[in-house]
Amino acid sequence: MPSYDYPFNERIRTLLRVEDLFAKLLHNIEAGHEHHHHCALITLLQILDVVDRSELKLDLLQELERQKVAMSALVGNPAIAANTLNKILSEIDQAAEGLRAETNKLGQSLRANEWLMGIKQRAGIPGGVCEFDVPSYHYWLGLGEARRAADFTAWLKPLLPMHAAIGIILRILRGSGVSSKLVAGNGAYQQMLAGAKPAQMLRVVLDDELTCFPEVSANKYAINIRFNQLDDGQKLQKYEQDVSFSLILCNL
Repeated sequence: MPSYDYPFNERIRTLLRVEDLFAKLLHNIEAGHEHHHHCALITLLQILDVVDRSELKLDLLQELERQKVAMSALVGNPAIAANTLNKILSEIDQAAEGLRAETNKLGQSLRANEWLMGIKQRAGIPGGVCEFDVPSYHYWLGLGEARRAADFTAWLKPLLPMHAAIGIILRILRGSGVSSKLVAGNGAYQQMLAGAKPAQMLRVVLDDELTCFPEVSANKYAINIRFNQLDDGQKLQKYEQDVSFSLILCNL
């Protein structure tokens, strides 16, 4: 069933962006072809841009510690599966330890790589990393899958604790909400929000057979969801039928 995540603040937005970029990065590294590895490298450079704009490392460490304290209080609770709880606590400890072990700013070792930064600068130009622009890059792409994979392993090593921490936090966030079955009349839905603790993210889950997708505008006071579809020319059209969907408000 397709699901759509909508963040309510810049902090969660950053985590979702890094998660999405990492998924594409790892897929393209695994695929192995030099064109996939080109896409992987461009994506890696995009990750550097995203993590450079915020104090992400400190935020992750603080959130991991907060979750550890909250979950440690559940130890011994008969309603909680002890093995699952212990596994999550162990994952939190490992991710936090990895983040603390990296004393530099996230991605600093990659920013210190002049060759990578040269590729990054050229990548901002359409077609700017052609072989006649950056022959060293063309040479690297031709070194073979094993050499390129080894380089990616080295480049990713300082970023993997961040990736693990983001995965843990988003998994906890996505599992925090209660699903509500709702209907958007004529493809539109509005809900007023109340409560002392505003949601940090909402999730919209649709049935597979539906030929529409949600567009969300939300703040701490209200949620507005409009369901749209694409015609054969990819032109946006309002979905005029009633839409049954599940809404989940998530909070850490």
